[in-house]
Amino acid sequence: MKITVMTLFPEMIEQSINHSIMGRAIQNEIVQIEAVNIRDYTLNKHKKVDDYPFGGGAGMLMMPEPIYLCYEAICKKSGGSPRVIYMTPQGKPWKQSMATEFAKEQEIVLLCGHYEGIDQRVIDEIVTDEISIGDYVLTGGELASLVVIDSIIRLIPGVIGKQESFEDESFSDGLLEYPQYTKPRIYHDMEVPEVLLSGHHKNIENFRRQKSLENTYNKRPELLENIEFTKADKKWLREIKEKNNHL
Repeated sequence: MKITVMTLFPEMIEQSINHSIMGRAIQNEIVQIEAVNIRDYTLNKHKKVDDYPFGGGAGMLMMPEPIYLCYEAICKKSGGSPRVIYMTPQGKPWKQSMATEFAKEQEIVLLCGHYEGIDQRVIDEIVTDEISIGDYVLTGGELASLVVIDSIIRLIPGVIGKQESFEDESFSDGLLEYPQYTKPRIYHDMEVPEVLLSGHHKNIENFRRQKSLENTYNKRPELLENIEFTKADKKWLREIKEKNNHL
């Protein structure tokens, strides 16, 4: 996969991508990540990329031409028109299902805004997807882009050693992940649940499913609205609700 980040601050991307899972994916040549400086494509001799918005208002707005010329160069280099993700608080909330969708792409481009945003005309012309990582405002799109990149890369085959290591994670099946434990068996008088030491795979599987349901019910109950429950799930949910009612 090739990921290109259009940004005014390429060093923010470059300093972050060479660590952990992203770094290994690049080192193993599974993913290629390039940060392209939008400022390199301005025709202004002072490298100016922003101006005051028409109609007035606070702050400056990124002009369309440098962004479009930057995108045009990326397309020429790739020989196609990759999907362009614009990081914006107005976008669709980023979800695991979206990361799974984008992980199947051969090439994607992320567009990072700054100042008060970007001229709407270039958004209308080149952006295919507007994405938000939460209902808050950041100084620019770089941090949000890194969140999106990380969540996509780890789903690409070969990046993480074992398929199961992300298949059981939170949101992979719509539920939050179950609690996990490691050595020592007893810590501060708290013991690892006995079933996890039993070696009985079916009982362990059932325990983890119940705990996923319980975690989701207690922490993010709205997620349960989109889950297709088995008969066992429905039984465990009734028990969870009864347990909570008695607390």
